[in-house]
Amino acid sequence: MEDRRLFWARKFAEYGSALKGYFHRRAQGDDVEDLAQEVYLRLLRVDAGENARIANPEAYLYTVAVNLLRERSLLRKRRGQDLNIYEVAEELFSSEPTPEEQASRVERERQLSKVIDSLSPKFRAAILMHYGHELSHQEIAEKLGVTTHAVKKNISRGLQDCRRKMRKFGPIR
Repeated sequence: MEDRRLFWARKFAEYGSALKGYFHRRAQGDDVEDLAQEVYLRLLRVDAGENARIANPEAYLYTVAVNLLRERSLLRKRRGQDLNIYEVAEELFSSEPTPEEQASRVERERQLSKVIDSLSPKFRAAILMHYGHELSHQEIAEKLGVTTHAVKKNISRGLQDCRRKMRKFGPIR
């Protein structure tokens, strides 16, 4: 028991100020001293046999700290304490996209237009008729002189090609 306390007391003395700095940068309104003390208490609760198996005590100490911040954040969210009413109000009353969102949407549409133009003619035609003109599979089949099965297959493969080609532009926001 005493060995464990001595071990963690030394590690805490060694890394304590860095840990407090870590909390100071990440803990929103929490008392840094309280958080550091909680980490120390949790380290003391570690099974004595585990001390010998901890290869990197500094990393372990920060893992405990990260988990403590996550737990506090989850508790706050459950209690509604992390709720910023001004952010919520802004989202509720702002029906127009921000200029950044609008620019991103315009760029994404431009990219999609290029991708659709690069599809094979049969895939492009099926997709544009279905999504652009809202024609049913049967109507498209009649216009193109193919079966509805072929229309479904062309739409499916065209969408796969679109997804694959759009990935090079990055994730959808």
